[in-house]
Parts: sequence; structure tokens; C-alpha cells
Amino acid sequence: MSLKSMMLELKEMKDGIGNISRRGGESKLWRSRTRSHVAPDRPPVESECVEQSPWANLPPELLLDIINRVEESETVWPARAAVVFCAAVCRSWREITKEIVKTPEQCGRLTFPISLKQPGPRESPIQCYIRRDRATSTYLLFYGLVPSEGESDKLLLAARKVRRATCTDFVISLAADDFARASYTYVGKLRSNFLGTKFTVYDSQPPCDTMIPSTTHRRFHSKQVSPRLPACNYSIGTVTYELNVLRTRGPRRMHCILHSIPVSAIQEGGTAPTPLALPQSFDDQFSPIPSSKVNGSQIDTSSPSLAVTPVFSAGSGEPLTLKNKSPRWHEQLQCWCLNFRGRVTVASVKNFQLVAAVEPAHNVSPEEQDKVILQFGKIGKDIFTMDYRYPLSAFQAFAICLSSFDTKPACE
Repeated sequence: MSLKSMMLELKEMKDGIGNISRRGGESKLWRSRTRSHVAPDRPPVESECVEQSPWANLPPELLLDIINRVEESETVWPARAAVVFCAAVCRSWREITKEIVKTPEQCGRLTFPISLKQPGPRESPIQCYIRRDRATSTYLLFYGLVPSEGESDKLLLAARKVRRATCTDFVISLAADDFARASYTYVGKLRSNFLGTKFTVYDSQPPCDTMIPSTTHRRFHSKQVSPRLPACNYSIGTVTYELNVLRTRGPRRMHCILHSIPVSAIQEGGTAPTPLALPQSFDDQFSPIPSSKVNGSQIDTSSPSLAVTPVFSAGSGEPLTLKNKSPRWHEQLQCWCLNFRGRVTVASVKNFQLVAAVEPAHNVSPEEQDKVILQFGKIGKDIFTMDYRYPLSAFQAFAICLSSFDTKPACE
């Protein structure tokens, strides 16, 4: 059987496997995810008929060769969905696919939902764009250079802006039609202060073992949902915009402190924290989730008295700080300019580039200091580009860019 015919058969099996392996109430979510965004990292509960099929009993050497060929040939979306279909066949296919598929830092590609929380590639950035819908106050992050015809681009993340009396929340989800914080699609949020000058990024899962959860802003009451879902958010960073008291002309000035990434990550030989699975991974369905632990001690996730600020162990080091790259004044154009290498075409106060803010004592090379880690800018009405690289993940970059959409009268 040729590889092409085998992949066609796999695609035909997808719907049947989804109906067999998932609860009836989740079938609609599965179909919407495979069509619109990176496939879910939750496993189907494998039934006996699936496990006993010829696909589950293939020799490991043959199975390894098949998935390797699929992974190497399907490098861009939507064709890369074939890799996701391989992982959805059964447990043995899933385990081998997980071993073959590399992280974005290693291969520069996004495959599973956990890829959105893993650091991007070190060399060339991952290029995405954001579409804003003013009517619904939603922001959609797509994988691609620019919007394509037919709306066939891969949806990575979605956010909805929720205004409150004293702050503004951007709820971030894997699905464009489900922003419930009790949902499996919830991945985090961005919250501003009253003036819109300081934003806190919250993650639905701890990026490292030393992170203390913030339960003062709980997603939902612990009795309302299954205990398998995490009942707290984790503060992983802050974005601060400097006040413009004198109302001087110029772009916004911002600083980002990433508590979940140590400054050593950008030093020679350094590494950034890389989560390997979402809170509800495929394997979590077959084993209970352990109690939350910090430094060996259990945490009561229902207690409202836990600290909001993350606490680092002695070996975690100083957090990474990013600053916006200073633009230059163009006399002929009479505006501030940055070199976006053709990725930004419309002047806007929202446009920015972020580089590492380091001291000489940090021993960071000059090339690493000049490297643009995240750039964001406008290319059309309600269309913005977002390019990010190591050590940021797609989720962290998206949260930082969302802060630019909030009103900041005190900073302009």
C-alpha cells in the first residue's frame, strides 16, 4: 500500500475513531478543532475495537517508518493534519508520534496544542498574524505570513476582551467559540490594571515546578467542575507601559518581565522551560492527576490566601526582561521608524519590537542582545502580524501582543 493511499484511509478513519473513542458531548469540539486550530492534546478513550484493529497491531518497525515519512513530508498546514491523524489512531501510534515529532525550538513547526506553550525556534521566527473583530471583541491568532484566500489558515489561539469595573481581561482559548474558563480549551488570560499601564499574564498550567499558583483570581468554583481540571491560574509574567506624563511625541515604551523564563535561557548553552503536555494530556485520562506541589509541599488550590507573585527556588535565577527596541526619527517621513523587514506596512502606535534587556554581568553575547525576540505590527484594517522566536512561546507572545490592544490614555 502506498503512503498516499494509507493517509487517505487514515483520514477516512478519523471521524469513525472520534465517534468511538470520545464521549458524545465532545464530538462537536473534536470536529471544530481539527478544522480550525491545532489538534487537542486530550486522548480518546480507546475502545477494544480500535485496539484490536490491524492498525494497532502493526510491527513497531513498520509503524515507525510510516510515521517518520508522514512527519517529514507534511511540513505545513493544513497537510500537517496528517501527523495529528496518526496520533489519533490508537495509543501505540500516539506514543510513537510523540517520540518522532520535535518541539518548535528543534524543528520550527507547530503540531500539537502543547507546541503553543513551548519555546519557538532559535534562528528564524515563527510568523503569524492576528485578526481583530471589533464587533465581538475577539482576537484570532493564525499560523501564516498573511491572510490567505478561502480562510484556510490554521487557527492557533483566540482571545476575547472582557471589560470589568476595575480592569480588563483577555481570556485566551484554543477555540474561537469557547471562552469558558471551566473548559478544556482554556489556556490562560491577560489582566490589566485600572489605568491599563500594567498587565499580568496568567497560565492555566505551571511552566515550572517552582511556580506558585494565583488562586485569588480563580477560574471557577472548585465544586462546579471535575477535579481533573486545574482550579487556579499561574502568574508567569508582567507587561508594563511607561506613563507619558509630559505628553511628548513618540512610541509607547514597554517592559516585559517573564517570571517563567530565566535570563540564563539566552546565555550560551542556556535552555528555556519546555512543558511536555497540557494539564489534561492523553495519559492523564488513565491516571489521576497528582496534588499540586511546590518545593515538595502540597498546595490547597481552593485557598484564597496564596500569593499572586511567583516564587523562584534558589537555582531558578533572575527572570528574563524584554524592552521595546528604540525607533529612529525619520526626517522625510516625519515619523518614528523601525525595520520590520517588510512584515509591517501601516504606521501605528501599537507597532513594536522586543529585545532582551540585559546587563553586562549577564554575559549575553551582543548578537543575542540585538536579536528581535518578538515583533508586532499593523498591515491592514484589523490585521496585525506577530513574529516570535526562542525563548518565547506562541501563548506568551500572543498575550504580550494583546496588551497593545487595550486603551492606554496615560501612555500616549
